[in-house]
Amino acid sequence: MRTTSARIGVLAIATITVLSGCSDPGAADPGGQDRPEEIRLGYFPNLTHAPALVAEAEGLYDEHLDGVDLRTQTFSAGPEAIEALFSGAIDMTVIGPNPTINGFTQSQGKALKVLAGVASGGAGLVVRPGIDSAEDLEGATLATPQLGNTQDVALRTWLEGEGLTADTEGGGDVSIKPQENSAALQSFVAGNIDGAWVPEPWLTRLIEEGDGRLLVDEGELWPDGRFVVANLVVRTEFLEEHPDTVQAVLEGHLDALAFMEEDPEGAQKIFNDKIEELTGQRVKDEYLEAAWGNVEFTFDPLPETLVTGAGHAVSVGLLEKVELEGLYALDPLNTVLEDRGLTGVKEP
Repeated sequence: MRTTSARIGVLAIATITVLSGCSDPGAADPGGQDRPEEIRLGYFPNLTHAPALVAEAEGLYDEHLDGVDLRTQTFSAGPEAIEALFSGAIDMTVIGPNPTINGFTQSQGKALKVLAGVASGGAGLVVRPGIDSAEDLEGATLATPQLGNTQDVALRTWLEGEGLTADTEGGGDVSIKPQENSAALQSFVAGNIDGAWVPEPWLTRLIEEGDGRLLVDEGELWPDGRFVVANLVVRTEFLEEHPDTVQAVLEGHLDALAFMEEDPEGAQKIFNDKIEELTGQRVKDEYLEAAWGNVEFTFDPLPETLVTGAGHAVSVGLLEKVELEGLYALDPLNTVLEDRGLTGVKEP
């Protein structure tokens, strides 16, 4: 699999700029609203969400959220997180592009905004020995994290391109049975499925623990090998009412990216400790090191690839043609980047 380096520039921790106006609990945001007592952040126990896990574990969000409590909640796949965002159970979440698109379109462009990128790459199709090509998959059973999630759309798009059918009920030339990544690993090891399209570190774990082989590296399907697998999104209402608090989270996000670039070995240990806390299991150090090198951690949301992904979802029948104007709100990110002397990200 293609190994990429973090393209976040020199974000030395020593250059952290503390937000003005965030030191007094209950102070008003610029919009005139009182600052919230808490902010509720969602993420998944996946390597592609590592910046959020590292930032929480190291207290990097808290360094900027003076007087605002951080509450976190974990999810197994994007549609579940979108439901929580819609209901107001969470305010922000790290999430893949396809659930982001679905949430934006279902709410007619009103419910959420993309604030920043989190990760690129680190996903693909792992299969059992004996499957050497797409032709060998006819009659096979494959797993994805959830129907309509980012990896599910990627698998269905690839199968369509190979001339293989897979419907949403588990029928077709290839049967797709969505299940949580941990369950997919267990099913693969037990021989109950023939493969899975999953993100890291599950991709590496299926290879190492399940004696699998990488049939499709998703990075090879994209120009320059870069494609968004995780973004940071926010409820539109929360952004409008509490812009300072949102910007504080972005400060912590960039701090995490800086730390992960400067000390990958230390960041891997922190991530693994957090994964063990959340799931009860650690990733073997050698597996984690290999998986880490397959993911690019970046603040760039790579919007062009999200738009392409939307087209893929339309093509496989999981999404109607959509208008994505207004999906991105990158001004808060660009303000933080400018404060750090870094180049901003262009609106799509």
